[in-house]
Amino acid sequence: MQSVYRTMFQTDSTNLLAVKQILDTYGWLGPEVIGPNGGTTLFLVIQHSDQATQEKYLPIMRQAVKEGKAEITDLALLEDRVLIGQGKKQIYGSQLIYDQKTNAYALQPLDDPDHVDERRHAIGLGSLTDYLASFGLKWDKEKYKKDQESKGN
Repeated sequence: MQSVYRTMFQTDSTNLLAVKQILDTYGWLGPEVIGPNGGTTLFLVIQHSDQATQEKYLPIMRQAVKEGKAEITDLALLEDRVLIGQGKKQIYGSQLIYDQKTNAYALQPLDDPDHVDERRHAIGLGSLTDYLASFGLKWDKEKYKKDQESKGN
């Protein structure tokens, strides 16, 4: 596994250097320049980079969404990832954490769980119930709220 992780780290580092150079030189390029999968590639490389890099390029991606050069659903995932990295609650419920004690995924802290599906639907994401089910989780809003209350969140 260490060999696989080393290869992944090297590839990620190389990709990040290239994506940073593209973004710093040209800004966020739309599909008319980099093709239909190019924007997804830019997003994924930034999404899986360090916190400082995510924060640096988040405003650029926000502007790209306004200009139709990036997907709003990708932006939502980056927004959530940055918020969690800053110790804040996520907006769309896209970020999970693997709990090694339970050997299961768990939803990272979520702001206003009563209206999360409204926010998700407004930008084209499916329901939180369906999203969590894809990870083998059941969305129980009332249980989630009680669990967060007991944790002081």
